[in-house]
Amino acid sequence: MLSYDMTQAGDDTLYHFLYRLIRNDILSGKLPAEEKLPSKRSFAQSLGVSVITVENAYAQLLAEGFIYTLPRKGFFVSSIRTKNAALPKFFPIPESRESKMGEVKTPRYIADFVDNQAEASSFPFSTWATLTRKTLCEKQNDLLKRSPNSGVLALRKAIAKMLLEFRSLRVSPEQIVVGAGTDCLYAWLVQLLGFDKKYGVEDPGYSKISKIYRKLGVVCNFIPLDESGIRLDQLEETCTDVIHISPSHHFPTGKVMPVSRRYELLSWAAKSSNHYIVEDEYDSEFRMVGRPIPSLQSIDVQEKTIYINSFTKTLASTVRVGYMVLPKTLAEKFRDEFSFYTCTVSNLEQYVLAEYIGSGRYEKHINRMRNFYRSRRDFLLEIIRKSRLKNAIEISEEDAGLHFILKVNTPLSDEEFCERAAQKGVHLRALSDYYTVAKPSVHEFVINYSSLPESKMKKAVAALCAVLDA
Repeated sequence: MLSYDMTQAGDDTLYHFLYRLIRNDILSGKLPAEEKLPSKRSFAQSLGVSVITVENAYAQLLAEGFIYTLPRKGFFVSSIRTKNAALPKFFPIPESRESKMGEVKTPRYIADFVDNQAEASSFPFSTWATLTRKTLCEKQNDLLKRSPNSGVLALRKAIAKMLLEFRSLRVSPEQIVVGAGTDCLYAWLVQLLGFDKKYGVEDPGYSKISKIYRKLGVVCNFIPLDESGIRLDQLEETCTDVIHISPSHHFPTGKVMPVSRRYELLSWAAKSSNHYIVEDEYDSEFRMVGRPIPSLQSIDVQEKTIYINSFTKTLASTVRVGYMVLPKTLAEKFRDEFSFYTCTVSNLEQYVLAEYIGSGRYEKHINRMRNFYRSRRDFLLEIIRKSRLKNAIEISEEDAGLHFILKVNTPLSDEEFCERAAQKGVHLRALSDYYTVAKPSVHEFVINYSSLPESKMKKAVAALCAVLDA
Protein backbone atom coordinates (compact mmCIF):
# COMPACT_ATOMS: atom_id res chain seq x y z
CA MET A 1 0.00 0.00 0.00
CA LEU A 2 1.07 3.59 -0.65
CA SER A 3 2.83 4.90 2.44
CA TYR A 4 4.43 8.11 3.66
CA ASP A 5 6.20 9.26 6.84
CA MET A 6 3.76 11.79 8.30
CA THR A 7 6.11 12.66 11.17
CA GLN A 8 8.02 14.90 8.76
CA ALA A 9 5.12 17.32 8.30
CA GLY A 10 6.87 19.95 10.40
CA ASP A 11 4.78 23.14 10.71
CA ASP A 12 2.57 22.14 7.75
CA THR A 13 -0.95 20.82 8.32
CA LEU A 14 -1.17 17.06 7.93
CA TYR A 15 -3.70 17.12 5.11
CA HIS A 16 -1.69 19.68 3.09
CA PHE A 17 1.52 17.75 3.70
CA LEU A 18 -0.14 14.54 2.44
CA TYR A 19 -1.58 16.39 -0.56
CA ARG A 20 1.89 17.65 -1.53
CA LEU A 21 3.43 14.19 -1.21
CA ILE A 22 0.84 12.58 -3.48
CA ARG A 23 0.99 15.50 -5.92
CA ASN A 24 4.76 15.23 -6.20
CA ASP A 25 4.55 11.48 -6.81
CA ILE A 26 1.98 12.02 -9.57
CA LEU A 27 4.11 14.68 -11.28
CA SER A 28 7.25 12.58 -11.03
CA GLY A 29 5.50 9.52 -12.48
CA LYS A 30 5.96 7.48 -9.34
CA LEU A 31 2.17 7.21 -9.27
CA PRO A 32 1.20 6.37 -12.86
CA ALA A 33 -2.04 7.36 -14.54
CA GLU A 34 -5.09 5.25 -13.76
CA GLU A 35 -3.52 3.81 -10.61
CA LYS A 36 -6.08 3.32 -7.87
CA LEU A 37 -5.40 5.16 -4.62
CA PRO A 38 -6.05 3.49 -1.24
CA SER A 39 -9.46 3.92 0.33
CA LYS A 40 -9.67 6.82 2.77
CA ARG A 41 -10.19 4.66 5.84
CA SER A 42 -7.45 2.10 5.14
CA PHE A 43 -5.02 4.84 4.04
CA ALA A 44 -5.69 6.82 7.22
CA GLN A 45 -5.10 3.75 9.36
CA SER A 46 -1.87 2.97 7.52
CA LEU A 47 -0.54 6.53 7.91
CA GLY A 48 -1.68 6.93 11.51
CA VAL A 49 -3.81 9.98 10.77
CA SER A 50 -7.53 10.73 10.85
CA VAL A 51 -9.86 9.88 7.98
CA ILE A 52 -10.66 13.59 7.60
CA THR A 53 -6.97 14.27 6.90
CA VAL A 54 -6.97 11.86 3.97
CA GLU A 55 -10.38 13.09 2.85
CA ASN A 56 -9.19 16.72 2.72
CA ALA A 57 -6.01 15.76 0.85
CA TYR A 58 -8.01 13.80 -1.73
CA ALA A 59 -10.50 16.68 -2.05
CA GLN A 60 -7.70 19.13 -2.88
CA LEU A 61 -6.15 16.75 -5.44
CA LEU A 62 -9.58 16.17 -6.95
CA ALA A 63 -10.30 19.89 -7.20
CA GLU A 64 -7.00 20.47 -9.01
CA GLY A 65 -7.51 17.56 -11.37
CA PHE A 66 -4.66 15.36 -10.21
CA ILE A 67 -7.06 12.52 -9.37
CA TYR A 68 -10.59 11.55 -10.34
CA THR A 69 -13.25 9.41 -8.72
CA LEU A 70 -15.59 6.72 -9.97
CA PRO A 71 -18.81 5.92 -8.07
CA ARG A 72 -18.35 2.95 -5.71
CA LYS A 73 -14.88 2.28 -7.11
CA GLY A 74 -12.71 4.90 -5.44
CA PHE A 75 -10.03 7.41 -6.44
CA PHE A 76 -7.66 7.11 -9.41
CA VAL A 77 -4.65 9.04 -10.69
CA SER A 78 -5.48 11.30 -13.63
CA SER A 79 -3.48 11.27 -16.84
CA ILE A 80 -1.34 14.41 -16.75
CA ARG A 81 -0.26 15.29 -20.28
CA THR A 82 3.10 17.00 -20.11
CA LYS A 83 4.27 16.83 -23.73
CA ASN A 84 5.46 20.27 -24.94
CA ALA A 85 4.50 21.70 -21.58
CA ALA A 86 6.62 22.47 -18.56
CA LEU A 87 5.85 20.45 -15.48
CA PRO A 88 4.64 22.43 -12.50
CA LYS A 89 7.30 22.88 -9.87
CA PHE A 90 7.31 20.33 -7.11
CA PHE A 91 6.28 21.56 -3.70
CA PRO A 92 9.28 21.37 -1.37
CA ILE A 93 8.77 18.87 1.43
CA PRO A 94 9.88 20.03 4.91
CA GLU A 95 13.09 18.48 6.12
CA SER A 96 12.90 15.93 8.86
CA ARG A 97 13.97 16.91 12.33
CA GLU A 98 16.69 14.33 11.81
CA SER A 99 19.73 15.12 9.70
CA LYS A 100 21.02 12.87 6.95
CA MET A 101 23.37 11.32 9.51
CA GLY A 102 20.40 10.44 11.69
CA GLU A 103 21.22 12.99 14.37
CA VAL A 104 18.35 14.97 15.88
CA LYS A 105 18.72 18.69 15.26
CA THR A 106 18.87 20.75 18.44
CA PRO A 107 16.92 23.99 18.79
CA ARG A 108 18.83 27.03 17.68
CA TYR A 109 18.32 28.89 20.97
CA ILE A 110 18.10 27.78 24.55
CA ALA A 111 16.43 31.12 25.32
CA ASP A 112 14.75 33.69 23.10
CA PHE A 113 14.57 37.21 24.54
CA VAL A 114 13.29 38.59 21.22
CA ASP A 115 10.03 36.62 21.14
CA ASN A 116 7.37 38.76 22.82
CA GLN A 117 4.28 36.62 22.36
CA ALA A 118 1.92 35.89 25.21
CA GLU A 119 2.43 32.77 27.31
CA ALA A 120 0.78 30.03 25.25
CA SER A 121 -0.33 27.90 28.20
CA SER A 122 -2.24 30.83 29.71
CA PHE A 123 -4.98 30.95 27.11
CA PRO A 124 -8.36 30.13 28.73
CA PHE A 125 -9.23 27.25 26.42
CA SER A 126 -11.92 25.63 28.57
CA THR A 127 -13.75 28.90 29.20
CA TRP A 128 -13.43 29.88 25.53
CA ALA A 129 -14.88 26.53 24.48
CA THR A 130 -17.81 26.93 26.91
CA LEU A 131 -18.60 30.43 25.64
CA THR A 132 -18.26 29.31 22.03
CA ARG A 133 -20.78 26.51 22.56
CA LYS A 134 -23.12 28.90 24.35
CA THR A 135 -22.87 31.43 21.52
CA LEU A 136 -23.52 28.79 18.87
CA CYS A 137 -26.64 27.66 20.72
CA GLU A 138 -28.08 31.03 21.72
CA LYS A 139 -27.13 33.40 18.88
CA GLN A 140 -27.62 31.37 15.75
CA ASN A 141 -29.55 34.11 13.93
CA ASP A 142 -27.10 36.84 14.96
CA LEU A 143 -24.14 34.76 13.83
CA LEU A 144 -25.47 34.65 10.27
CA LYS A 145 -26.31 38.35 10.02
CA ARG A 146 -23.85 40.74 8.44
CA SER A 147 -22.40 42.86 11.20
CA PRO A 148 -21.84 46.63 10.85
CA ASN A 149 -18.49 47.59 9.32
CA SER A 150 -17.37 48.73 12.78
CA GLY A 151 -18.18 45.40 14.45
CA VAL A 152 -21.11 43.84 16.30
CA LEU A 153 -22.74 46.14 18.82
CA ALA A 154 -22.41 43.66 21.70
CA LEU A 155 -18.61 43.68 21.47
CA ARG A 156 -18.40 47.45 21.06
CA LYS A 157 -20.57 47.91 24.15
CA ALA A 158 -18.39 45.50 26.13
CA ILE A 159 -15.23 47.34 25.06
CA ALA A 160 -16.74 50.73 25.92
CA LYS A 161 -17.67 49.48 29.41
CA MET A 162 -14.21 47.95 29.86
CA LEU A 163 -12.47 51.20 28.85
CA LEU A 164 -14.57 53.20 31.30
CA GLU A 165 -13.84 50.86 34.21
CA PHE A 166 -10.14 50.28 33.59
CA ARG A 167 -8.90 53.28 31.57
CA SER A 168 -11.39 55.98 32.63
CA LEU A 169 -12.31 56.54 28.98
CA ARG A 170 -15.87 57.76 28.45
CA VAL A 171 -16.64 56.71 24.90
CA SER A 172 -19.75 55.50 23.14
CA PRO A 173 -19.94 52.20 21.24
CA GLU A 174 -20.48 54.27 18.07
CA GLN A 175 -16.91 55.59 18.37
CA ILE A 176 -15.39 52.09 18.44
CA VAL A 177 -14.24 50.26 15.32
CA VAL A 178 -13.30 46.57 15.51
CA GLY A 179 -10.86 45.01 13.05
CA ALA A 180 -8.67 41.95 12.56
CA GLY A 181 -5.72 43.23 14.56
CA THR A 182 -4.05 46.62 14.55
CA ASP A 183 -2.49 46.06 11.10
CA CYS A 184 -5.94 46.31 9.57
CA LEU A 185 -6.82 49.36 11.67
CA TYR A 186 -3.68 51.25 10.59
CA ALA A 187 -4.69 50.77 6.95
CA TRP A 188 -8.19 52.03 7.64
CA LEU A 189 -6.81 55.05 9.46
CA VAL A 190 -4.74 56.13 6.48
CA GLN A 191 -7.82 55.89 4.25
CA LEU A 192 -9.85 57.79 6.83
CA LEU A 193 -7.34 60.58 7.49
CA GLY A 194 -6.00 60.85 3.95
CA PHE A 195 -3.10 59.65 1.82
CA ASP A 196 -1.92 63.26 1.49
CA LYS A 197 -1.07 63.50 5.19
CA LYS A 198 2.44 63.04 6.57
CA TYR A 199 2.60 60.31 9.19
CA GLY A 200 5.17 60.11 11.96
CA VAL A 201 6.45 57.22 14.06
CA GLU A 202 8.76 57.08 17.07
CA ASP A 203 12.47 56.48 16.54
CA PRO A 204 13.37 54.08 18.10
CA GLY A 205 10.10 52.25 17.73
CA TYR A 206 8.14 49.28 16.45
CA SER A 207 9.30 48.98 12.83
CA LYS A 208 6.17 47.21 11.59
CA ILE A 209 4.13 50.41 11.83
CA SER A 210 6.42 52.33 9.47
CA LYS A 211 6.46 49.38 7.06
CA ILE A 212 2.66 49.45 6.90
CA TYR A 213 2.61 53.20 6.26
CA ARG A 214 5.22 52.87 3.53
CA LYS A 215 3.37 50.00 1.85
CA LEU A 216 0.31 52.24 1.77
CA GLY A 217 2.36 54.82 -0.11
CA VAL A 218 2.23 57.65 2.42
CA VAL A 219 5.05 59.82 3.71
CA CYS A 220 6.40 58.38 6.98
CA ASN A 221 8.70 60.51 9.14
CA PHE A 222 10.87 59.05 11.88
CA ILE A 223 10.66 61.35 14.90
CA PRO A 224 13.43 61.08 17.53
CA LEU A 225 12.73 60.90 21.27
CA ASP A 226 14.19 62.64 24.27
CA GLU A 227 13.85 61.67 27.94
CA SER A 228 10.17 62.73 27.95
CA GLY A 229 9.12 61.11 24.70
CA ILE A 230 8.46 62.36 21.19
CA ARG A 231 10.25 65.62 20.32
CA LEU A 232 7.76 68.32 19.38
CA ASP A 233 10.34 70.46 17.59
CA GLN A 234 10.90 67.57 15.17
CA LEU A 235 7.16 67.27 14.56
CA GLU A 236 7.15 70.90 13.47
CA GLU A 237 10.36 70.63 11.44
CA THR A 238 9.16 67.58 9.48
CA CYS A 239 5.63 69.01 9.00
CA THR A 240 4.14 65.81 10.41
CA ASP A 241 0.34 65.70 10.46
CA VAL A 242 -0.39 62.41 12.26
CA ILE A 243 1.93 61.05 14.95
CA HIS A 244 1.83 57.46 16.18
CA ILE A 245 2.98 57.10 19.80
CA SER A 246 2.89 54.66 22.74
CA PRO A 247 2.92 57.05 25.74
CA SER A 248 1.91 54.64 28.51
CA HIS A 249 4.70 52.18 27.78
CA HIS A 250 6.99 52.95 24.89
CA PHE A 251 8.43 50.08 22.91
CA PRO A 252 11.31 49.36 23.08
CA THR A 253 12.64 51.82 25.70
CA GLY A 254 9.83 51.13 28.19
CA LYS A 255 9.56 54.81 29.10
CA VAL A 256 6.34 56.48 30.23
CA MET A 257 5.54 59.90 28.79
CA PRO A 258 5.13 62.47 31.62
CA VAL A 259 1.92 64.44 31.82
CA SER A 260 3.69 67.70 30.89
CA ARG A 261 4.76 66.31 27.51
CA ARG A 262 1.28 64.88 26.98
CA TYR A 263 -0.29 68.31 27.31
CA GLU A 264 2.36 69.79 25.02
CA LEU A 265 1.51 67.14 22.45
CA LEU A 266 -2.21 67.89 22.76
CA SER A 267 -1.44 71.57 22.23
CA TRP A 268 0.44 70.67 19.04
CA ALA A 269 -2.54 68.63 17.85
CA ALA A 270 -4.93 71.53 18.44
CA LYS A 271 -2.92 73.85 16.15
CA SER A 272 -4.23 72.33 12.91
CA SER A 273 -7.30 70.47 11.73
CA ASN A 274 -4.91 68.04 10.01
CA HIS A 275 -3.14 67.11 13.25
CA TYR A 276 -4.05 63.85 14.99
CA ILE A 277 -2.41 61.61 17.58
CA VAL A 278 -2.63 57.82 17.32
CA GLU A 279 -2.25 56.50 20.87
CA ASP A 280 -1.14 52.86 20.78
CA GLU A 281 -1.69 51.22 24.19
CA TYR A 282 0.91 48.50 23.66
CA ASP A 283 0.78 46.05 26.64
CA SER A 284 -0.26 48.86 29.02
CA GLU A 285 -2.42 46.35 30.94
CA PHE A 286 0.72 44.85 32.46
CA ARG A 287 2.00 47.67 34.58
CA MET A 288 3.59 45.82 37.52
CA VAL A 289 3.69 48.63 40.10
CA GLY A 290 0.89 51.05 40.97
CA ARG A 291 -2.18 51.83 38.91
CA PRO A 292 -2.17 51.91 35.09
CA ILE A 293 -1.03 55.21 33.61
CA PRO A 294 -4.03 57.34 32.46
CA SER A 295 -4.36 57.36 28.70
CA LEU A 296 -3.73 60.43 26.59
CA GLN A 297 -7.24 60.15 25.18
CA SER A 298 -8.73 60.54 28.67
CA ILE A 299 -7.33 64.10 29.00
CA ASP A 300 -7.99 65.14 25.40
CA VAL A 301 -10.87 67.64 25.31
CA GLN A 302 -10.21 68.66 21.68
CA GLU A 303 -10.92 65.14 20.33
CA LYS A 304 -7.61 64.87 18.48
CA THR A 305 -6.58 61.46 19.84
CA ILE A 306 -7.29 58.09 18.23
CA TYR A 307 -6.96 55.34 20.82
CA ILE A 308 -5.93 51.91 19.54
CA ASN A 309 -5.37 48.56 21.24
CA SER A 310 -5.81 44.82 20.72
CA PHE A 311 -6.14 41.55 22.62
CA THR A 312 -2.96 39.96 21.24
CA LYS A 313 -0.87 40.61 24.37
CA THR A 314 -3.56 39.82 26.92
CA LEU A 315 -5.01 36.69 25.27
CA ALA A 316 -2.87 35.40 22.40
CA SER A 317 -1.12 36.71 19.30
CA THR A 318 -3.48 34.62 17.16
CA VAL A 319 -6.59 36.29 18.58
CA ARG A 320 -6.73 38.79 15.74
CA VAL A 321 -9.10 41.30 17.29
CA GLY A 322 -8.10 44.92 17.58
CA TYR A 323 -10.12 48.06 18.11
CA MET A 324 -9.78 51.81 17.83
CA VAL A 325 -11.70 54.64 19.45
CA LEU A 326 -12.28 57.46 16.99
CA PRO A 327 -13.17 61.07 17.81
CA LYS A 328 -16.88 61.62 17.17
CA THR A 329 -16.37 63.47 13.86
CA LEU A 330 -14.11 60.73 12.50
CA ALA A 331 -16.46 58.00 13.74
CA GLU A 332 -19.33 59.61 11.82
CA LYS A 333 -17.14 59.88 8.73
CA PHE A 334 -16.20 56.20 9.04
CA ARG A 335 -19.86 55.15 9.26
CA ASP A 336 -20.83 57.29 6.27
CA GLU A 337 -17.93 56.70 3.90
CA PHE A 338 -16.82 53.16 4.81
CA SER A 339 -20.20 51.45 5.06
CA PHE A 340 -19.33 49.25 2.05
CA TYR A 341 -16.59 47.55 4.08
CA THR A 342 -17.29 44.26 5.80
CA CYS A 343 -16.02 43.82 9.35
CA THR A 344 -12.86 41.70 9.18
CA VAL A 345 -13.58 39.72 12.37
CA SER A 346 -16.07 36.84 12.33
CA ASN A 347 -19.32 37.30 14.24
CA LEU A 348 -18.63 34.17 16.28
CA GLU A 349 -15.32 35.48 17.58
CA GLN A 350 -16.84 38.88 18.34
CA TYR A 351 -19.79 37.49 20.32
CA VAL A 352 -17.57 35.10 22.28
CA LEU A 353 -15.17 37.91 23.17
CA ALA A 354 -18.07 40.19 24.12
CA GLU A 355 -19.37 37.56 26.53
CA TYR A 356 -15.87 36.94 27.91
CA ILE A 357 -15.44 40.65 28.69
CA GLY A 358 -19.01 41.31 29.84
CA SER A 359 -19.09 38.37 32.25
CA GLY A 360 -16.04 39.65 34.15
CA ARG A 361 -13.86 36.75 33.05
CA TYR A 362 -11.52 39.01 31.08
CA GLU A 363 -10.80 41.18 34.14
CA LYS A 364 -9.97 38.08 36.18
CA HIS A 365 -7.74 36.82 33.37
CA ILE A 366 -5.82 40.11 33.25
CA ASN A 367 -5.29 40.11 37.02
CA ARG A 368 -4.14 36.50 36.94
CA MET A 369 -1.74 37.14 34.06
CA ARG A 370 -0.36 40.28 35.69
CA ASN A 371 0.55 38.22 38.76
CA PHE A 372 1.94 35.46 36.55
CA TYR A 373 4.19 37.78 34.56
CA ARG A 374 5.27 39.66 37.68
CA SER A 375 6.39 36.36 39.19
CA ARG A 376 8.21 35.40 35.98
CA ARG A 377 9.95 38.79 35.81
CA ASP A 378 10.97 38.66 39.48
CA PHE A 379 12.37 35.15 39.02
CA LEU A 380 14.52 36.30 36.09
CA LEU A 381 15.71 39.45 37.87
CA GLU A 382 16.65 37.42 40.95
CA ILE A 383 18.72 35.02 38.84
CA ILE A 384 20.49 37.95 37.15
CA ARG A 385 21.25 39.67 40.46
CA LYS A 386 22.67 36.48 41.95
CA SER A 387 24.88 35.79 38.93
CA ARG A 388 28.21 37.18 37.82
CA LEU A 389 26.25 39.57 35.63
CA LYS A 390 25.29 41.73 38.61
CA ASN A 391 28.51 43.76 38.58
CA ALA A 392 28.44 44.35 34.83
CA ILE A 393 24.82 45.34 34.18
CA GLU A 394 22.12 47.87 34.96
CA ILE A 395 18.40 47.10 34.72
CA SER A 396 15.80 49.74 33.91
CA GLU A 397 12.10 50.10 32.99
CA GLU A 398 11.21 46.77 34.59
CA ASP A 399 7.93 47.98 36.15
CA ALA A 400 5.88 48.41 32.98
CA GLY A 401 4.99 45.94 30.27
CA LEU A 402 6.53 42.60 29.45
CA HIS A 403 10.12 43.60 28.77
CA PHE A 404 12.90 45.55 30.39
CA ILE A 405 16.23 47.09 29.38
CA LEU A 406 19.52 45.41 30.26
CA LYS A 407 22.54 47.72 30.01
CA VAL A 408 25.80 45.78 29.84
CA ASN A 409 29.28 47.09 30.61
CA THR A 410 31.22 45.50 27.75
CA PRO A 411 33.85 46.55 25.22
CA LEU A 412 31.96 44.62 22.55
CA SER A 413 29.74 46.42 20.09
CA ASP A 414 26.00 45.72 20.22
CA GLU A 415 26.26 43.55 17.13
CA GLU A 416 29.23 41.57 18.49
CA PHE A 417 27.53 40.98 21.83
CA CYS A 418 24.35 39.70 20.14
CA GLU A 419 26.36 37.44 17.84
CA ARG A 420 28.32 35.92 20.72
CA ALA A 421 25.12 35.47 22.73
CA ALA A 422 23.60 33.63 19.76
CA GLN A 423 26.62 31.34 19.64
CA LYS A 424 25.91 30.50 23.27
CA GLY A 425 22.24 29.82 22.45
CA VAL A 426 20.65 33.12 23.53
CA HIS A 427 18.67 35.23 21.07
CA LEU A 428 19.05 38.96 21.83
CA ARG A 429 18.26 42.26 20.15
CA ALA A 430 20.01 45.47 21.00
CA LEU A 431 18.08 48.66 21.63
CA SER A 432 20.06 50.20 18.78
CA ASP A 433 18.42 47.75 16.35
CA TYR A 434 15.12 49.57 16.80
CA TYR A 435 16.49 52.89 15.54
CA THR A 436 16.00 53.86 11.90
CA VAL A 437 17.64 57.24 11.41
CA ALA A 438 20.42 56.81 13.97
CA LYS A 439 21.83 53.55 15.32
CA PRO A 440 23.76 54.34 18.51
CA SER A 441 25.72 51.50 20.08
CA VAL A 442 24.66 52.01 23.68
CA HIS A 443 25.17 48.46 25.02
CA GLU A 444 21.51 48.24 25.96
CA PHE A 445 19.47 45.14 25.16
CA VAL A 446 15.70 44.55 25.12
CA ILE A 447 14.74 41.60 27.32
CA ASN A 448 11.31 40.16 26.47
CA TYR A 449 10.41 37.57 29.08
CA SER A 450 6.71 36.89 28.43
CA SER A 451 7.20 33.60 26.58
CA LEU A 452 10.41 32.40 28.27
CA PRO A 453 9.73 29.60 30.78
CA GLU A 454 11.50 29.76 34.13
CA SER A 455 13.18 26.44 33.41
CA LYS A 456 15.33 28.13 30.74
CA MET A 457 16.20 31.31 32.60
CA LYS A 458 19.20 29.97 34.56
CA LYS A 459 20.76 28.55 31.39
CA ALA A 460 20.16 31.85 29.60
CA VAL A 461 21.84 33.92 32.32
CA ALA A 462 24.74 31.44 32.53
CA ALA A 463 25.20 31.80 28.76
CA LEU A 464 25.32 35.61 29.03
CA CYS A 465 27.89 35.30 31.81
CA ALA A 466 29.98 33.14 29.46
CA VAL A 467 29.81 35.87 26.81
CA LEU A 468 31.21 38.40 29.28
CA ASP A 469 33.89 35.97 30.46
CA ALA A 470 35.11 35.21 26.95
